[in-house]
Amino acid sequence: MESTVARSAARARIALATYAPSEDSPRDRDLPVLAAALEEAGAGAAVARWDDPDVDWAGFDLVVIRSTWDYSWRLAEFVAWAERCGRVTRLANPAGLVRWNADKRYVGDLARAGVPVVPTRYVAPGDPVDFPEDREFVVKPTAGAGARYAARYAPEERETAVRHLARMHAEGLTAMVQPYVKNIDAGGERALQFFGGRLLHASRKGAVLEPGTAYDENKVAHPRLEPWKPTPAELSVAERALAAVPDAGEVLYARVDLVDGDDGEPCVMELELIEPNLFLWLHPESVPAVTEAIIAAAL
Repeated sequence: MESTVARSAARARIALATYAPSEDSPRDRDLPVLAAALEEAGAGAAVARWDDPDVDWAGFDLVVIRSTWDYSWRLAEFVAWAERCGRVTRLANPAGLVRWNADKRYVGDLARAGVPVVPTRYVAPGDPVDFPEDREFVVKPTAGAGARYAARYAPEERETAVRHLARMHAEGLTAMVQPYVKNIDAGGERALQFFGGRLLHASRKGAVLEPGTAYDENKVAHPRLEPWKPTPAELSVAERALAAVPDAGEVLYARVDLVDGDDGEPCVMELELIEPNLFLWLHPESVPAVTEAIIAAAL
């Protein structure tokens, strides 16, 4: 006899939103695996480009933003699509969260909520330039993904950093200036993945920003990626960050990126609510939980 879950899943029409990668841009290795798992569970699963004008998003019970990895180049267009999509069907994560998370000034919101974060200053076009003079620092845009327009500088490279800043400002971008957290070189960056309100799995990767790498050079987004078991302190900080998200109850999926600060304690580098890589190829045991959570959100 067909189970209640299977009968419910059969009523779910789910779209997994992605993008059209170019020859040298990354492809979502998890997308076919996830689509197949949803189909096997009895749901109707379609993979669709977010910018495809022929897609009828209203025809789905749920649209899950997955690998829309060109969104930061087309931010206004992407946010407008999310808002349109959210008006005709259920969108995960919702458009309001997309709008909030697309601008990394949310790091300041987390700090004001008492969440430990990497210290961050924002430099908008026309603001005075003030870089650290006693340590390495990072410059990157508040709207970016995959280390786009991000670079690491030593104090003596100030003039190069100024030119980097000028390039971003010419495009209307606001910059983030952060101290380079040296503990990344030894302990890496930990990514804690949540789905359906629960910890799904965690991973650790090496430093993305190597010294001397130009801001406009392509970077390896997740070097030396490996499974990781989060410490109680890491899990606590990640949960505090998620609790500080506006309308946190609407979050279907999230990735909290942590590093160890100068005091050795974990702090938030980024909180990804839009299109985090799930790394299911590294954590295949997580596929059933993701499938179940997506179907539950569609019903």
